[in-house]
Amino acid sequence: MPYKPLPDEDLANVIVQAAAAFEALKDARVLLTGGTGFFGHWLLESLLRANREMRLSVRVTVLTRDAARFRSESAWVADDAAITLLEGDVRNFQFPDGSFSHIVHAATDSGGQQSGRMDVELYDDILRGMQRVLDFAHASGVKRILYVSTGAVYGRSTQMLKTPENYLEQREVRLPEGSYEATKKAAEMLCLERSAFDSLECVIARPFAFVGPRLPLDAHFAIGNFLSAAMRNETIVVKGDGTPRRSWMYMSDLAAWLWTLLVRGEDGRAYNVGSEEAYSIREAAQITAETLAPGIGVEIQGVPAMGAAMNNYVPSVERARVELGLQVTVSLVEALRKTAQWYAAM
Repeated sequence: MPYKPLPDEDLANVIVQAAAAFEALKDARVLLTGGTGFFGHWLLESLLRANREMRLSVRVTVLTRDAARFRSESAWVADDAAITLLEGDVRNFQFPDGSFSHIVHAATDSGGQQSGRMDVELYDDILRGMQRVLDFAHASGVKRILYVSTGAVYGRSTQMLKTPENYLEQREVRLPEGSYEATKKAAEMLCLERSAFDSLECVIARPFAFVGPRLPLDAHFAIGNFLSAAMRNETIVVKGDGTPRRSWMYMSDLAAWLWTLLVRGEDGRAYNVGSEEAYSIREAAQITAETLAPGIGVEIQGVPAMGAAMNNYVPSVERARVELGLQVTVSLVEALRKTAQWYAAM
């Protein structure tokens, strides 16, 4: 299905927040994996906007499994003179010619999409993909790589109100062997270990949960399901008990943070990416209803279990805030409105 460009005001906001990072990318040659996905589109459209307005002369090679489909759905991106589409699989793609300065490795579906796959397939996609990207970095003289990992490396939930990056060091966190979470953590370690021998600077981003234009509204994302119901003026149904706590960052903030991390993140360091503004799933459903379709109601189908452990998936972003000056600029209510407006105009 053909999409449409992301909102102008959002792309402008990315440029304001990440102006210094974009300036540092002047004349850069970037390889972006996962460039046709939810995150990738925001990265591409914001960079292309900065490229035009700031005259950066950046060139981006986008690895995609289906170049024709990308062109049909997002021609305004694919046809930009700064973009080269490289068709292939991240596990075995052919290396493009020439030298490159930066890599953003954002390939791999989110964990919920992986839930029905065999462990060996996950391992193959994630670790072989990382190995291939690192081999390319070595062959092409890349100096900086941003690996877009996941907040799930801390486990699917913790009992901390806000999980910091050193949570893994403070506690013995046991992830299911061969799981999406464990394999992403292994890929982080592979990037860090390999970079130490290759004069390659590796920065790791650990994204949590997000909302914004291009978020799938019919997948495993709770906030997307809430948006979909509200936009149809239907009751929002929460299948669980509504007690888990989550937070959602708007996508313009995500793009600004990732570009900043690519350029200014400390080598060998991981940074949480997300919002600290936490809500229970019940509260998020109610806020969505009140914001977009007052009166539709929220149905909670589950019943809280007595004595159940806290279920939190909320980051501490103090490291990004203190070290890099990054801020969340869009509230959840505003994010819901912006996303609904974009979809309504499709």
